[in-house]
Amino acid sequence: MRIVVHGQQAFGQAVLERLLKRGENVVAVCTAPTKEGRPDDPLAAYAREKGLPVHQPASWKTPEALELMRSFKADVCMMAYVLLFVPKEVRDAPTYGTFQYHPSLCPWHRGPSSINWPIAMGKTRTGLTIFWPDDGLDEGPIMLQKTCEIGPDETLGDVYFNKLFPMGVDAMIEGLDLVKAGIILKHDQRLSDGSYESWFKGEHARIDWAKPANEVYNLIRAANPAPGAQTTIKGAEIQVYDCKLLAGDGTPGEIVEATDAGIVMQANGGRILIERIRPAGGQKQPASTWIAEQG
Repeated sequence: MRIVVHGQQAFGQAVLERLLKRGENVVAVCTAPTKEGRPDDPLAAYAREKGLPVHQPASWKTPEALELMRSFKADVCMMAYVLLFVPKEVRDAPTYGTFQYHPSLCPWHRGPSSINWPIAMGKTRTGLTIFWPDDGLDEGPIMLQKTCEIGPDETLGDVYFNKLFPMGVDAMIEGLDLVKAGIILKHDQRLSDGSYESWFKGEHARIDWAKPANEVYNLIRAANPAPGAQTTIKGAEIQVYDCKLLAGDGTPGEIVEATDAGIVMQANGGRILIERIRPAGGQKQPASTWIAEQG
């Protein structure tokens, strides 16, 4: 089967590595354009290392892009982390079309920050969806889904790198095996039963210490490692990363204590032990080191 891999970053590279290890016939690799002065995307660099043709159109909405996809004479296109919009004609050019990975249980948490939001909302389960994209945002019919727990102390990085990343690579291969077996599963999404959220940006990761401590804790976990939860301590703007949820009452927003373990901040009905921070313009460092320097 002739396969096009369309994606980017480490996830796209991991999918390509698995395909080549299996001896699959990858006829082309498509990825986002390399920005001037930046190194090659990991997927593009790995594909070139393996001698595969790499294509990086700035847009897939042109007649040239459609002819490019048609020229591959592909049986299927596998989308492994794609941010550029790909129109229907291009998606449908391969014999069996195009399927894609999305790190949430669609129709819930469709959108570009689908791992951050369920953690911030305090959910205890998430998962991934392999689906056939349409012109909507993560709205196409579903091929398969996998679920996983969100542990009470797991961060965005934990959930993605330890769960949704490796599960996603496996699921992409499972999807390919279904297509190769002639099993084309397409279950319509009930969009009204789900949700769409846009980017989880710094403005969404601003800590409000007057909120319940568990909500503050969830927000910090959802923003670790990116974009980093934001707050002001002793007049300095910092980003908060590793932390622990503690019991204890007091006035929200006050520093309870600063110890070798970090900075204990009071929230509503509980406390947050901040262990690792990054001051504005600085590097990540132990919170204890930073607070000691503030005097």
